[in-house]
Amino acid sequence: MAFRRVIIGLLCLAGLVVVLDFGAAAYSEYRVSRLLRDGSNLSADPEVTFHGFPFVAQALDDRYKKIEIRARAMRPDIPGEIMVEATLEGVHMPLGDLADGTVSKIPVDSVQARMRIEPTELGRLFNIPDLQVFGPPADKSDGSGGSGGTGMTTAGAIILTGTVPLGTEPPLTVSVNGRSGSLVSVLAELRIDGDQVRITATDIYKGSTASPASVVPEQDRPVVVSEQDRAAVLAMFTRTIDTRDLPFGIRPTKVEASGGQIVVEGKGKNVTVDLDRLQQP
Repeated sequence: MAFRRVIIGLLCLAGLVVVLDFGAAAYSEYRVSRLLRDGSNLSADPEVTFHGFPFVAQALDDRYKKIEIRARAMRPDIPGEIMVEATLEGVHMPLGDLADGTVSKIPVDSVQARMRIEPTELGRLFNIPDLQVFGPPADKSDGSGGSGGTGMTTAGAIILTGTVPLGTEPPLTVSVNGRSGSLVSVLAELRIDGDQVRITATDIYKGSTASPASVVPEQDRPVVVSEQDRAAVLAMFTRTIDTRDLPFGIRPTKVEASGGQIVVEGKGKNVTVDLDRLQQP
């Protein structure tokens, strides 16, 4: 019986230690979240997660294995909000400064920053409410669907689909949010140019074996665009996005289409970040 009581006591003590450790982590996550919200004028508290157990051991060492941050942020050039994310690894932060909220500039071994522009915000950016983004076409052709295109696309090729007005009489018209137009697909180049992401429509997409044809109902398949409408349609699907709001001012190094989103990423090594400034002014 005495041995059983000892075992039960140890289990209870271990459980209490775990609860206290998670409680300390939750409080620290709250403190960092408030710093980020107040410093970056966010509309809501960002999600902050401290990884690694035990948390208290990291706090006493003033070095945290990994902190993940997710927040919705406003942009001056895109109506609505976008998702910004940052993964900080090897975070050097004094426990006392974190507890009293005076922490600001902290050394970090590595930072991976991301900006996700979702379909709704992309539609507002392009003024195409039903805009959809798909990955590279399976045939890699520049719009012929493998039936004799003029050349190969770059590795950054994507497909954009949306309803736009055409100057000539289209064979099929649909209505999106009260606005009539024709469903069109274009092949576009997605690339990074300095601190900007350029989405450049290069050709009308006519493929039938790759997205979006495989996911668009037969009656809503993109129409054939005439030559007189071609230049205007390509211009509608061409935009430049400023990436100055990548978290903590990290420069972009990669951009891709993923899950209907445009995802911009950047990495930094041995940098100092301002925890109260998720976005740069």
